[in-house]
Amino acid sequence: MSVTLDIQSARRTPRPRAVLTLLKPITWFPPVWAYLCGAVASGESFAEAPWLVLAGMVLAGPIVCAMSQAANDWCDRHVDAINEPHRPIPSGQVPGYWGLWIALAMSALALAFGALLGPWGFGATVVGILAAWAYSAEPVRLKRSGIWGPGLVGLCYEGLPWFTGAAVLSGGLPSWPVIALGLLYALGAHGIMTLNDFKALHGDRLTGVNSLPVTLGPDRAARVACIVMAVPQVAVIGCLALWDRPFHALAVAVLLAGQVKAMQVLLRNPKDRAPWYNATGVTMYVAGMMVTAFALRTMGGLP
Repeated sequence: MSVTLDIQSARRTPRPRAVLTLLKPITWFPPVWAYLCGAVASGESFAEAPWLVLAGMVLAGPIVCAMSQAANDWCDRHVDAINEPHRPIPSGQVPGYWGLWIALAMSALALAFGALLGPWGFGATVVGILAAWAYSAEPVRLKRSGIWGPGLVGLCYEGLPWFTGAAVLSGGLPSWPVIALGLLYALGAHGIMTLNDFKALHGDRLTGVNSLPVTLGPDRAARVACIVMAVPQVAVIGCLALWDRPFHALAVAVLLAGQVKAMQVLLRNPKDRAPWYNATGVTMYVAGMMVTAFALRTMGGLP
């Protein structure tokens, strides 16, 4: 079944509130938090360059993440016409090609802003922009894959900002423990993104997006997501214990135990309870990220 969308609208310019909705401020938190975690993990003093912390958080959330949301909504306008017809583009609140123009303008803004953070910040910005368009836009459109799509988003939401925060604050390549634990949390975020795909299940089926909820079904996809979220955290706990950070390891373990309890609730009705888990289990997940960042900070970068 094909779905077409007439992008013409009686409106000639978008409503300001609709533009804000298009940029989805609620999605800015994960990359902002991950950047802050990376900055903490770097071991550098915030007092020496507080503007690098603040500017990086603005870049990660209100600029790059917001750009990715605009790009995704433009490329997904046909899917949203099925799943969420009230969204700004299919509803006509952001008419014509305004969605595309906003995404392109914010891509340019991100490059300009990223240049202010030095070569590491600029390089990470380029990677983030390319990843955002590769995820959403044809002919690449990695969103079609239930493996590569969530993996790329998890990497860009958690791993890339974590790495960028550590690199920008330290002024160079972060230590290998910082990179390794950031990658583990990015890997776990694949499960978070899989749960996020539940809300688009119907439209994805109709438009050929092979998310894990589509290919595996809600129950199996939820179980896979839970395993993918939990296993990297077990590895983090093991690393922290090995590196003589037992209290930090215990704290992450307690947070993981709380997630396992929430997962048991999720698995009883994955499709309906995925949003609930995103507000409970994911909160504990990102809290563990900050605990881990402080553990790395006390290590001076090396175990």
